[in-house]
Amino acid sequence: MATSTSKTARASVRAGQAGKDGALSVLGEFKYLIPLNGGKHVYVRNLTNGKTTHLSTTSDAFVEEIRVLAGAGHAAKIRAELVTLNESYPAHGWDATEKRLADAGVFETA
Repeated sequence: MATSTSKTARASVRAGQAGKDGALSVLGEFKYLIPLNGGKHVYVRNLTNGKTTHLSTTSDAFVEEIRVLAGAGHAAKIRAELVTLNESYPAHGWDATEKRLADAGVFETA
């Protein structure tokens, strides 16, 4: 079956698997966010539909993609990833990204 994931997305995923900070899984934990362009963009790996989406961290589409994952029970893991990204790359604005998602009510449980 053919995939709709771009060649660039697949290359970024492979590169992320090789590096410590960009690793896609750590001891079986799935990584949802692959940072790009100094925190301005991100690949979001969505377990609910199996797709990897390239999004701007300031876009409404990013908020909605994270909302879908949070609604599927992945909110705590995504929030933990954002904290780790902020610790690893403090100049990239991951704290602002987390705040924007929290202000949008993405992490609230129903």
